[in-house]
Amino acid sequence: MSNSRIALLMLLPVFFLGCVNYITPPPAAEYYYINPDKDLTDVGRVAIVELANVSSYPQINADVTKALFQALQKRQVFGLTVVEQDDPLWRSLQLDMDSLYTLEELLAIHRKLTCDAVLVGTVTEYQPYPHMVIGLRLKLLDLKDGQLLWALDQVWDSADKTTEHRIKSYLQRQKRSDLTTLYENLVAVSPLGFIKFVAFEVAATI
Repeated sequence: MSNSRIALLMLLPVFFLGCVNYITPPPAAEYYYINPDKDLTDVGRVAIVELANVSSYPQINADVTKALFQALQKRQVFGLTVVEQDDPLWRSLQLDMDSLYTLEELLAIHRKLTCDAVLVGTVTEYQPYPHMVIGLRLKLLDLKDGQLLWALDQVWDSADKTTEHRIKSYLQRQKRSDLTTLYENLVAVSPLGFIKFVAFEVAATI
C-alpha cells in the first residue's frame, strides 16, 4: 500500500468526525453566561422562583418552571426547591428578574427560602402549535454576595433548522434513537414535549 493511501485512510476518521460535529449542533442553549470566578458545584441549594410571564398564555410559566425543576434535578449539580406564585413567601419577597438587591435583602431571601442561590426569570414569549416558540430570560443569583452565577436569554423556534437538529440530538440522548422520527414530530407539535426539550437544553448549560 502506498504512503499516500495510508495517509488518506488515517485522515478519514478525522474527516467524518468533523462532518458529524458540523451537522449535529451541541445539545445546549447558545446564549448563556457562567461566572468564571464561581463554581456552581459549591452552591448547596437553589430556590427556583416560579417564572414571571409576559406571554398571553397564563399557564405556561408554571409548566416551564416545573420542567426546569425536573431537568435541573436530573443534573444533580445542587439541591433544589420551587417557590410557586401562590406561596406566601413568593408574595412577601416580590422577587423580580431585573431587580437589584441590597445585601440585607439578599440575607432576608436566604433566611426565608433557606437556600444559597435563587433562580428567577421570565417567559418572554410563547406560541403553541403549529408554530411552537418559547423565549426565556433566566438568572441565577448568589445570595451570599449578590453576584450573578449564571444567566440565559434565548428563544427556541420549532421552525428553525438548528432547533430541528437539536431536537434530534435531544432524543438520541434520551435513548429513543429507534423512534427518533416519531418522537421528533411529537416534540415539535406537543407543548409539553417542546417545554421538556427546552428545559433539557437550559439544564445542559449548567
